Amino acid sequence: MTATQPVLFLSHGSPMTALGGDELNLAWTRLVERLTRPTAILMVSAHWNTRVPIISGSAHPETIHDFGGFPEELYALRYPAPGDPALAHRIKQRLSDAGIAAGIDASRGLDHGAWVPLRALFPRADVPVLQLSVQPERCARHHYALGAALAPLAGENILIIGSGHLTHNLMDYLRPSGERPAASTRAFRDWVHARLMMSSADADDELFDWPQRAPDSSFAHPTPEHFLPLFVALGAAGKNRRTEWLGGGWVGDALAADNYLFTAAGD
Repeated sequence: MTATQPVLFLSHGSPMTALGGDELNLAWTRLVERLTRPTAILMVSAHWNTRVPIISGSAHPETIHDFGGFPEELYALRYPAPGDPALAHRIKQRLSDAGIAAGIDASRGLDHGAWVPLRALFPRADVPVLQLSVQPERCARHHYALGAALAPLAGENILIIGSGHLTHNLMDYLRPSGERPAASTRAFRDWVHARLMMSSADADDELFDWPQRAPDSSFAHPTPEHFLPLFVALGAAGKNRRTEWLGGGWVGDALAADNYLFTAAGD
């Protein structure tokens, strides 16, 4: 019998989290014991932004060091997981069947939104990994629909992970002033967390309209790309889901780094 995977939303932290030892990395380490080995992993990364959904189709994706100004040891890290071009084409077809135009990039590697958490979760890098891009010009409902189209993959033992951040104001992170975390960041984080834990259609509707309804949304996310992977994860988990908070803490006492595990309510 084919195993069914949960769906995850992970705050992927700073690239420095790849070196271990912080609260976020510890949350992932605890999660390792909960996960069974998937057939493949689909990472929805905030660090790949496109106009339409694109799936990575490389058989041997390179490790992308898409950051600057960090210690040299980070640039030496590699996550040599294989890809799965055939699965990329199946995912593209699933999206097409749902009325969502998508493409495949056969040269795309794994950005740090993918490989930083995966180094902790699957350190052997022996599970095929694909990425799916997000569309910052599109709304939360679009990304929820992406996830809903991909939901059957969880029943095929494919682990779907939305990789972003619960809050992501880099200017506040780089130039902190006053209270830490900022009251605006904490208000947004608490509002989102409460609605995720409700796991209800009404709560989802409020989350869909987060730019208008959530407190201080433009402060917590000056740009939306780090929040959008959450909606892909919610769509993949479905309306009748159980939500578990996995912790994660704060990055630099500024960025909320919460992580969530979603399962079907009957599991």
